[in-house]
Amino acid sequence: MFANRTNLIMAGITTDVCLVYPAISAVHESYSVQAVMDASGSPFHLSEDLARQRMRDSEVVLTATITLIAELLKDWSRPEGVELQQLLFSDVLPLEFIEGTSTPY
Repeated sequence: MFANRTNLIMAGITTDVCLVYPAISAVHESYSVQAVMDASGSPFHLSEDLARQRMRDSEVVLTATITLIAELLKDWSRPEGVELQQLLFSDVLPLEFIEGTSTPY
């Protein structure tokens, strides 16, 4: 599939159609796959839940964007970490979340 790569980060327009099969197939081809769940979604709760369960059962790692960013960054004190924090707090995270008056969920 991808020469010299063993780790894949995947998302799809819909979890139940665009993501589940390619992610599971990649695991079967010996790739380590992380599926970014907040970058994908399904029109029905049932199909979303079933797609997530199928991926979990197939050893696809389910993750979220911010979790993946932190994992890839590894050290928030590096210059790119500081820059990313500034971007998250200025452009991504809602003010209510930063102030602690609500959560984005």
